[in-house]
Amino acid sequence: MADLIDDLFDCFEDETPSKETIKTSETFKRKSDQHDDEEEERTPAPKRVKNEDIVIDINFEELKNRIVVHTIHTVDSCTHEVACPPGYDYIPLQPARGEPVKQYPFKLDPFQKESILCVENNQSVLVSAHTSAGKTVIAEYAIATSLKNKQRVIYTTPIKALSNQKYREFFDEFKDVGLVTGDVTINPSASCLIMTTEILRNMLYRGSEIMREVGWVIFDEIHYMRDKERGVVWEETLILLPHNVHFVFLSATIPNARQFIEWVSHLHQQPCHVVYTDYRPTPLQHFIYPAGGNGIHMVVDETGTFKDDSYNAAMAVLQNSGDAAKGDQKGKKGGFANKDPTQTDIFKVVKMIMERNFAPVIVFSFSKKDCELYAMQMTKLDFNTTAEKQLVDEVFNNAMDVLSDDDKQLPQVENLLPLLRRGIGIHHGGLLPILKETIEILFGEGLIKALFATETFAMGLNMPARTVLFTGMRKFDGSEYRWITSGEYIQMSGRAGRRGLDDKGIVILMVDEKVPPAAGRNIVKGLPDPINSAFHLTYNMVLNLLRVEEINPEYMLERSFFQFQNQAAIPGYYDDYNEKLEFFNSLEVKDEERIQSYHVIRTELDLLGVKFRTYLTSSQYLLPFLQPGRLLKIKSTEDEYDWGAVVNFKKVQEIIPGRKNKQGQSKTQTKVKVDILLHVLPENSDETMIPKPCLEDQKGEIEVVTVDSTLITHLSSVRLFCPNDLRSKDSRKGMYKAIKEVKKRFPEGPPLLNPVTDMKIKEPEFLSIVEKIEILEQNADELLITELIFNGVFNPLTPAQSCSLLSCFVCDEKSQETPKLSEELSGPLRVMQDLARRIAKVSNESKLPLDEDSYVERYKPFLMDVCYNWCTGSSFKTICEQTDIFEGSIVRCMRRLEELLRQMVQASKTIGNSELEDKFNAAIKLIKRDIVFSSSLYL
Repeated sequence: MADLIDDLFDCFEDETPSKETIKTSETFKRKSDQHDDEEEERTPAPKRVKNEDIVIDINFEELKNRIVVHTIHTVDSCTHEVACPPGYDYIPLQPARGEPVKQYPFKLDPFQKESILCVENNQSVLVSAHTSAGKTVIAEYAIATSLKNKQRVIYTTPIKALSNQKYREFFDEFKDVGLVTGDVTINPSASCLIMTTEILRNMLYRGSEIMREVGWVIFDEIHYMRDKERGVVWEETLILLPHNVHFVFLSATIPNARQFIEWVSHLHQQPCHVVYTDYRPTPLQHFIYPAGGNGIHMVVDETGTFKDDSYNAAMAVLQNSGDAAKGDQKGKKGGFANKDPTQTDIFKVVKMIMERNFAPVIVFSFSKKDCELYAMQMTKLDFNTTAEKQLVDEVFNNAMDVLSDDDKQLPQVENLLPLLRRGIGIHHGGLLPILKETIEILFGEGLIKALFATETFAMGLNMPARTVLFTGMRKFDGSEYRWITSGEYIQMSGRAGRRGLDDKGIVILMVDEKVPPAAGRNIVKGLPDPINSAFHLTYNMVLNLLRVEEINPEYMLERSFFQFQNQAAIPGYYDDYNEKLEFFNSLEVKDEERIQSYHVIRTELDLLGVKFRTYLTSSQYLLPFLQPGRLLKIKSTEDEYDWGAVVNFKKVQEIIPGRKNKQGQSKTQTKVKVDILLHVLPENSDETMIPKPCLEDQKGEIEVVTVDSTLITHLSSVRLFCPNDLRSKDSRKGMYKAIKEVKKRFPEGPPLLNPVTDMKIKEPEFLSIVEKIEILEQNADELLITELIFNGVFNPLTPAQSCSLLSCFVCDEKSQETPKLSEELSGPLRVMQDLARRIAKVSNESKLPLDEDSYVERYKPFLMDVCYNWCTGSSFKTICEQTDIFEGSIVRCMRRLEELLRQMVQASKTIGNSELEDKFNAAIKLIKRDIVFSSSLYL
């Protein structure tokens, strides 16, 4: 949510947009399909389906031929294609005449030569290559070309930290470079401007005059466009850019690169190339370290060959170690956290890496706390010489000189230096920005030998290591613990192998649970993630479009990558449909009318069965019949089980994730858990899952399994005697033998309880089950802030109180501690929450589903007291002691808060409220001080 704060109220800017900045191009117009309503009969007569029954008036030839793609012959190590708009007379690329605009002291790779040739011919290009392959070379060449031609060039990055790094890198190279990131502006009149993509989008909405002079726009990390929250910004920007601009897109390897350049060519009616290479300058070897093992197993060699035997041997070590890797309550696995740090697997692996001279190593973990935990386990190791320790002290002390004496005593600052002196570093979003940048500098200088980082380190400057180590294969993605994807693995493992320094890169994956060979192969040898559109309309977009002539939401939707992908898929779907239609019409089905009638009835029965089970498993009707020995059947999402017997049941209170009451306490719901004797398979790698049912031809075990009562599908009127103690195998087998005897006595199945006469369910009709619809809610910030302004909520507040209230909009961190707010803070919070509920109510009345509780809870008050105390003069050390949120996260939220305050100033100015304008300006002065806004070391 907080990432979308950029220019929340940029629709109120005074500057009038330039009509020439955005031009409307020809759009596809299609007739709407018209279908007559037909009354469905209970038993419709079978008929042959015709093409016209499904598809009406779609010009498939237009869809197929709108973009022409040419393949350009090049060396085997790379692929070169160009997409051209219809009717474009493509002319092959011509070698540049004269001296290149930029010389390189090394021999260029084939993909670099091909990409530079596109730039020299003034044509857009997508460069898709592995991490550390050398894509920046093409960006540098495009910048040099623009400077030579007296044009402006814009270089965009996904995050401000990367913008700062690129500014330093390009300033050293070209000098005529500026930086615009919202909170920092340096030399905005420069020929080469570095900025975040959000800043460029806002410039386009405002019709900035700068765009008239821009010849090239370079998008770094363009694959970020698939991000669910911020990816829409990339699409907005590409749609709004004028047709005369050319592009350089830098991306990790993506399988649908051709589709992306077709979209760009369609958008801007110009040729767009893709140069794609799988070539790695430094080949990688992939290893697995099984928990409890004594060594690593190579599973992929430097030629890319997957070694099944070695993989199976690694999995066998896990199996032989028995229960060394049992799961914890969060779904993660153990095995790496023994009491003695020197006996942990992570300690052994890092020590082995150093002994084999595989340093430096980047150790990727998927949580901030794990990064720090694993780094602290290395305190008995020392990787730096005395001379290197002195250099670390010098760099660190020089960097910290900008801090006040109080800030130098922050625990995070004091505790980090001893680790850094040993050559051990930590890098995650919870670190203070100045510490992160110091660590990046030390790592780049070779003074950190083991860097413990989260996956965000995989996106940024070219900072490779010889070895990459993964501490696990699972990550929490915000909703569940899951396997990492092949795309995530490729991005992070790509940091292994330093070009010109290492003959090969080493990747080690620590595994503490059995992974099927197919799943393991898919992670280490799978395809990278494709670029898929994350386009969605936002209130911010609609407000901005109201200011721009000739453009409306339909214009954006028609040109989105989402729409293009859907249209591009239509011909394939149509061909597939015709193939299946031909096969369908060729079928001869005996008794087709009766089968069709059965299908209709069966479908209705299935729907009624779902409603029926809702009543059957309702506590008021179910609990009286869950006596020990009662026979029943259950069905999970994937499996249907044979008859079992109730052993016991209990009511439990479960926390509803993300739900809290008005007092800030987590909401709970009552669940009925039933212990059932079942015949199941013995192996179950995931203890949170119900064991698989045992089929007749399989060898299973009789176990007591705990399941949710909602899985019950049948209740029998038969009750068996159930022993009080079922802990022994013999007693469980005896009970199951009795169940089998009942099945023999009733070949058609044990008799069932009658829901009306036995269970007394006598409602006149089934109540329809209304499911709440989950939608993306991150775009309603504008509405709530507007309500706060026009309802006068800010009028009686002080600047510090205003800061405190607005912090709810930028806080994206969770805290285990609920802040104890004074009435001067809790009062405005209650008013804001009431307004949020009102917005949710109106939204639902307007047929825009918005869950009221989850919407209100999106605005987190965890930093309200922290921000208030900071504005009233408290030291950073003091406010850090008030919360369990990481120091770096506090800084990040406050910097976003300062951006939001600047937008509030602009909004107040637009509506003519000078008092609010002065108040928000005063708030900016209060918040903008000391370590929170210390300058980047790259600037």
